Amino acid sequence: MMKFADKNVYLCCGHVDMRKSINGLAEIIQSSFELDPFGDALFAFCNRRRDRLKILEWDSDGFWIYFKRLERGRFRWPEAGEEATMALTSDELTVLLSGNRIELKLKRDDVLGRKIS
Repeated sequence: MMKFADKNVYLCCGHVDMRKSINGLAEIIQSSFELDPFGDALFAFCNRRRDRLKILEWDSDGFWIYFKRLERGRFRWPEAGEEATMALTSDELTVLLSGNRIELKLKRDDVLGRKIS
């Protein structure tokens, strides 16, 4: 599990097309969120099925993009509503991302067939 530095975190409520790369996600941050993608923050996006996640981060000379695909389960993610974004702390993001692991432990066995298809 990644540990994020103590940064502001902005979630994109609802879903985003996961085919978007850095430029597409930065455009959403600027136009829809009216935030600066070059700021000292993390910007998190989830797909419609809630099984894939991207996090965009500016690192003084370039962008980092983190991507996670769940093999089982779904992320608990806020629906789009009046607000396009939701602000969290980095600790709250860690809890959001790890919540799925707790549910899977209670419901199912770990993913055993670990191979790329």
